[in-house]
Amino acid sequence: MIKILLFAGLKDRVGKSFITLENGPMTVSELKKELEKVSGLENLTNVMVAVNETYADGDVVVRAGDTVALIPPVSGG
Repeated sequence: MIKILLFAGLKDRVGKSFITLENGPMTVSELKKELEKVSGLENLTNVMVAVNETYADGDVVVRAGDTVALIPPVSGG
């Protein structure tokens, strides 16, 4: 199982602070494509990803037991 933590607007759109996936192993790019099938996560193009608290590029492999954080771009002032 892969735990996906959702932050900011993603959390609001999905209505949960995390979801889980039974799939794996897969790359971060493959994971984002799979997650885009979930209502509220349709466009993850600009979302940063951290795997086990380390920012990860698209070719990093995610495995069962990993924790993934989806961090959307934010703005403020």
